[in-house]
Amino acid sequence: MTPSSPSAARFLDACFGRAVDRPPVWMMRQAGRYLPEYREVRRDVSFLHLCRSPDLAAEVSLQPFRRFQPDGVIFFSDILVPIAAMGAKVEFGDAGPHLPEPLRSASDVVRLQRFDPSEAVAFTGEILRTIAREVGGRAAVLGFCGAPWTLASYLVEGGGSRSFAVIKEMAARDPQTLERLLSLLADVAADVLSYQIASGAQAVQLFDTWAGELDAEEYRRWALPAVSRAIAGIRRGPAGAPVIVYINGCGHLVEAMAESGADVLSIDWRLPLSVARRRAPRLALQGNLDPAHLLGTPERVAQRTAAMLAETGGEAHVANLGHGILPGSRLECVTAFFDAVRAPARIGAGAIPA
Repeated sequence: MTPSSPSAARFLDACFGRAVDRPPVWMMRQAGRYLPEYREVRRDVSFLHLCRSPDLAAEVSLQPFRRFQPDGVIFFSDILVPIAAMGAKVEFGDAGPHLPEPLRSASDVVRLQRFDPSEAVAFTGEILRTIAREVGGRAAVLGFCGAPWTLASYLVEGGGSRSFAVIKEMAARDPQTLERLLSLLADVAADVLSYQIASGAQAVQLFDTWAGELDAEEYRRWALPAVSRAIAGIRRGPAGAPVIVYINGCGHLVEAMAESGADVLSIDWRLPLSVARRRAPRLALQGNLDPAHLLGTPERVAQRTAAMLAETGGEAHVANLGHGILPGSRLECVTAFFDAVRAPARIGAGAIPA
């Protein structure tokens, strides 16, 4: 690959561990409240309306692309959009998502339905097709979905949680119901991501945000089989779209994550990438700048980004944050992050060792 290679090709090559001129770069939650142009759009529309409006969702997806030229453009949506399509009641407010009718029994799970994404969430396909037309090869188009354990956590807890006591109680007292729920969610995730790929997504990410709340044994018992089932069920298209898995607080789970079937492990900021590479040597890595650094100074961001890149030497690495960008992030710091990834001439950065 040469320095003039299109960003989309750079992104996909890095995901598959092939040599690139420099690490590709994007940010989780890069379309959002830290951007004044996003706040302008949100001023007159609700969050759910924004997710369901192809024109508006495509517009906010492209806003960070216009400002920062990331190598990946992720479409704007929410991980609970498929949950609503399954028949669950989902409300979005200032305090975050709320599910007023949480699942607590086998009969509750029976009410959920698998669905055809091309009908129930057709707007997501339209958003992705619009983005693909706009960016061409100048960036990889990214789709995403919540991973089964994280979606199940929202459904059972009724929203976010500090202790996840309710779903952990279900695991202990009613494991058959939880297994049934996780299997259904795995199949839904596979359907959703397959539709996204058919609609133009060139890579997809599974967000298993809450799986880090499990210890390694419980992760292997509950979350890993479900996310593996989801990944195995994805129809990746003729190009073979790579799959990224992200877990917040993944330090104790890297080896198990590597067994999921994912091509890329997205690492949070608590674990050095060099350690993750030793523990999962055959997979590409994504991450993992602490998003809090973007609240500080551009100089500090540049220093910390350079240190992050040194952890992998540019090999099989997608530069990113270790979690989603914070709403109060400073634009000059975001610019410094992207500039720091592009600045060094990492021509001929190596692939994953054979």
